[in-house]
Amino acid sequence: MTDTTAVLPHQTGSLLPGHPTFVNEIVGTLSVHSQYVLHGNLRDEFLVTGEIMPLHRALWSALRPSGFEALITYDQIDGIGVYPPNDPAALQAVERVLGSNVVGRRPSPERLRMHLAKAVGVPEQPPIEAGGSRSAAPVAPVLRPAARVAVVVDHAARLVRAPGQLSEEERDFFLLCQKLASAAKAHTFPSTRQAPLYNPVLWLVDGERDLPAWFTAGVESIRAVAVGLPTLEHRLERARSLMPKFPPSTQDDPVAKTDPVEVFANRTEGMTLQAMRRITLLARDRDLGADRVADAVRIYKLGVDDNPWRRSSVRDQIIKGEQVITERVKGQGQAVAKTLDILKRAALGLSGAQANTSDSRPRGVLFFAGPTGVGKTELAKQVAELLFGDAQAYLRFDMSEFSAEHAADRLTGAPPGYVGFEAGGELTGAVRRQPFQVVLFDEIEKAHPLLLDKFLQILEDGRLTDGQGVTTYFTECVLIFTSNLGIIRTDPKTRERELLVKPGMPYVELEKKVKGAIRDHFTTELGRPELLNRFGDNIVIFDFIDPRTAGGIFGGQLGNVIRKVHAELGVEVELSPAGLQQLQGMCTADPDNGGRGIGNQLESVLINPLARLLFHEDAQPGDRVVITGVQAGDGTAGATLWATVHRGVR
Repeated sequence: MTDTTAVLPHQTGSLLPGHPTFVNEIVGTLSVHSQYVLHGNLRDEFLVTGEIMPLHRALWSALRPSGFEALITYDQIDGIGVYPPNDPAALQAVERVLGSNVVGRRPSPERLRMHLAKAVGVPEQPPIEAGGSRSAAPVAPVLRPAARVAVVVDHAARLVRAPGQLSEEERDFFLLCQKLASAAKAHTFPSTRQAPLYNPVLWLVDGERDLPAWFTAGVESIRAVAVGLPTLEHRLERARSLMPKFPPSTQDDPVAKTDPVEVFANRTEGMTLQAMRRITLLARDRDLGADRVADAVRIYKLGVDDNPWRRSSVRDQIIKGEQVITERVKGQGQAVAKTLDILKRAALGLSGAQANTSDSRPRGVLFFAGPTGVGKTELAKQVAELLFGDAQAYLRFDMSEFSAEHAADRLTGAPPGYVGFEAGGELTGAVRRQPFQVVLFDEIEKAHPLLLDKFLQILEDGRLTDGQGVTTYFTECVLIFTSNLGIIRTDPKTRERELLVKPGMPYVELEKKVKGAIRDHFTTELGRPELLNRFGDNIVIFDFIDPRTAGGIFGGQLGNVIRKVHAELGVEVELSPAGLQQLQGMCTADPDNGGRGIGNQLESVLINPLARLLFHEDAQPGDRVVITGVQAGDGTAGATLWATVHRGVR
């Protein structure tokens, strides 16, 4: 079918109203560039003067008014083609340039290079002779091409196995194409009154690095052009045309003021126009009315119908969790209260509600800061259990393992051509498999500064594209960052460590100092105030553990030990009042190391000697161990228990 795009009066170099930016960039520079590398959102649909078109048609609609007679297309599957298809005039123009019986053929790289030379008007170079040298035949002057055409080489990245590891044949092909770019000349044609223009070659690739880096580096005649994702203006225009195709709304809410067109455009930020069309089809298949456009977008992004955030159980869990978390995370009343407020906001979908476009951001963001061992990781686990019913339903990354510059590859996957590319990213892969989860980044200050760019993109856009080009959405995740910033400062010269805050300090003063240290770290040391701004008021400060809290933590951990011994061995463990008091005094003598320090001490002075006793006494189910005293080890021997084993029924 012949393309009926109207020929509009056009002066080369001026903007084409209603055309995408990248099209204007090409048309406006045809007098100075002979080749273009188009990369990015190439497989999308494009709005051209209010009409939806694929890429080739969008290019043709812009080039035709400049006097172009056809597009010569090429890819490795279909070979040489003509656009517009089924247009006799276009076919004749291509045959004048390349000769007859060429369309539909799949030429070798050498033959393809010769076709490109004909299209741009550069005389064919003599073929390469045996030994790699060319014959000494004289080179003819540059000729005007037989017709005004552009060559579109689609899937150009598939012409090479790896951009950095070219075979000799691949290297020669691109080197010759680079020479074509420099040798080509701009020409006028008698049939048009246009200024001299090049017959351009347009290479279509997904990523800017998909072709050899040296092919475009420093070559003025080759221009790289990014094809971006649709702007809000284009998404709004597309949403207006698609909204009538949604099923009728299932709810008539006269109070609602939200325009479904705006919701559709805002929710599809970072997505293609083609995706918007597919979302509309999905909504029709599932009978989701215009009032549920947000659900249609979410299902398309995540591939999940069920939305745990909509369950009434989430609200019930948060209400119940106000008491449960306080019991499990002891001595952190202020931190727990603020965390619950942020979770309530997330459950209602109000995180970032003050922003113009907050729909793409994560459901919730928490930044836990404070001394070590005071419950930051434990509270993260409780948040996971609170929201999704499982304390282990969270994804944890220890940022001390990501201190190297290349560490980001572990999170998002290595770029194409690098080792580990096929494996994908640990973070992006896990979130795609389970879009509703808590993601914990432990000790964020230990991550390499370049990794912070990834976090900035997640916090701002709610998405991340991995090394394979697949986009992962974090819009239904709760992200938790933990840090020990503001607690200890290491002198850069002497390497001596100094406590910036101390146990017993009023919470208000501690909070002020820790937040100040965090601000200084991101703004002064890292020079990344924008990342700090994304955390906003979601920074939750944990206090030191006081003696009373330490006693409560000790009691909980001791109970865990006793229950574990009974569950595994069937042995009852009892402590006399004196033994209990002695053990608690030893375990809570230094609460500065937090609950983890108490646990470590309990393991040293109770669990180890208890295990030794049970092992040597060959304790059996029904036995009872009564502990009356504890003696700490002296460096050569471990701790000792004063205990009696009472045999049960054998």
